[in-house]
Amino acid sequence: MADISKLRDVMRKLRDPENGCPWDVAQTFGTVAPYTVEEAYEVADAIERDDMDNLRDELGDLLFQVVFHAQMAEEAGLFDLDDVAGGITDKMVRRHPHVFGTEDERADGKKDGSWEQIKEEERSDSADDSALAGVAKALPALKRAQKLGKRASRVGFDWPDRQGVREKILEELDELQSAIGTRDAEEMEAEFGDVLFSVVNMARHLDIDPEKALTDANYKFERRFRDMEREIAESGKRLRDFNLETLDKYWRAAKNRVG
Repeated sequence: MADISKLRDVMRKLRDPENGCPWDVAQTFGTVAPYTVEEAYEVADAIERDDMDNLRDELGDLLFQVVFHAQMAEEAGLFDLDDVAGGITDKMVRRHPHVFGTEDERADGKKDGSWEQIKEEERSDSADDSALAGVAKALPALKRAQKLGKRASRVGFDWPDRQGVREKILEELDELQSAIGTRDAEEMEAEFGDVLFSVVNMARHLDIDPEKALTDANYKFERRFRDMEREIAESGKRLRDFNLETLDKYWRAAKNRVG
């Protein structure tokens, strides 16, 4: 059975300035970061497809990214893989007092909000004391909007109910329509972003993950569109042979067939 030390040795050899791989040696945190994000998405994709063999491989690729960053940090005298593992171990123990805490903490069990309370205490030690501190800028935009709205809500900056969010969405749609009238590209983009941000807040009030909801909608659209393409192809025609009204009939039929 291979252990993590062998993987670390492989990484060190790849980064060896004299005998390593030129590509690996040339990399920096910044150049590796996009691959790290990509591998995380590939892990999620394997899970979505319920492909456990592929998940094993993708987790290995993601682990390699962690080792890659840790190796570069070790070379710079910042930290190493042991520090990374130790840090996350300490964090998980700290955030689960109902599992690892005192006898009284374990007896009390898990309390609602305790996880976030502990995270707030951790953030209080940071130089950035904003309620929005620590929301990573590299997150997918929908996920980041969700987190920003949630953080603001915790300190009372939120609509009291869903109706307030609905009215905000309608307000932003009106502002988008006004921007469209100006034909100012930057203004239209800004107002469109406000519409999306408001819609994400509605998702939060409905306890819906907007990233998952949009992902599911993408899959649904693709499934229906491909079925419509197949149906039209079997008739010896192409999509461009029909007007929009006829295509809409094919689309509705596809919805009935594949959901």
